[in-house]
Amino acid sequence: MPLKATEEDIMGAIAREFPQVAGDFSIEALDEGQVTVRLNVQEKHLRPGGTVSGPSIFGLADVAVWIATMSMIGPQTMAVTTNASLDFMRKPAAGQDLLAECRLLKLGRVLAVGDVLIYSDGSEAPVARASMTYSIPPAR
Repeated sequence: MPLKATEEDIMGAIAREFPQVAGDFSIEALDEGQVTVRLNVQEKHLRPGGTVSGPSIFGLADVAVWIATMSMIGPQTMAVTTNASLDFMRKPAAGQDLLAECRLLKLGRVLAVGDVLIYSDGSEAPVARASMTYSIPPAR
């Protein structure tokens, strides 16, 4: 199945619809049913002790599944997360961006299910693993 949205389409939709996080993420790689997304770590993403906060890691996983889904169905900003599970496995490296490697496991008419592994940039061991389900709005 060919991509229905490019990196530019998706990042444009994020800038328009979610300006509060538009500068936080960038797409490193985009292919059919998979994406690598970078969290451009800034001070606002850190918790005491200098590590990336849990909510920031959750946001990265959520955005990665959203981007993978949008790339396959086209930008539909009303798609929403309906289920999420996140395992924190180790502390992210200090001062490093995070990379989320996402692949869609299922893309149906009404649901998309994705798996995400999150790494500190330059590290081989994942810091977190997520599974997320998105509800796709009905076609108009």
